[in-house]
Amino acid sequence: MPRLDLPAPWLQSSPPYSLEKMTDLVAVWDVALSDGVHKIEFEHGTTSGKRVVYVDGKEEIRKEWMFKLVGKETFCVGAAKMKATINIDAVSGFAYEYTLEINGKSLKKYMENRSKTTNTWVLHLDGEDFRVVLEKDTMDVWCNGKKMETAVS
Repeated sequence: MPRLDLPAPWLQSSPPYSLEKMTDLVAVWDVALSDGVHKIEFEHGTTSGKRVVYVDGKEEIRKEWMFKLVGKETFCVGAAKMKATINIDAVSGFAYEYTLEINGKSLKKYMENRSKTTNTWVLHLDGEDFRVVLEKDTMDVWCNGKKMETAVS
């Protein structure tokens, strides 16, 4: 005969646990622009077609249900509102390739071109880090993500 003073197994409480955020994170890119380095994260639900784009932790695009699993998502990045596009291509079966374009160029090509048109310095002064960027084509100077006023002497 079962003991009546013990709860049935389905009534017993389980040990405490925490639910972590469940994601379909498939790609992360760090993109260095004049106003700083921006982190782009992309979630792709390969069964639902869900697409979520985060820029610096802020959700920019969310599409919950898509019948087409391949395609593109376009959004803006940084203070200059650079056009960014994530391309989603099927590779084989249920495998996908994710590539990032900035201003119509592959991330690699964009960064190669950027290294020719900008100079970047990181200075450590009085316990603080300063990121200074000179845009050679416009002569604009950025410091820690803010465009600085400059004067020619």
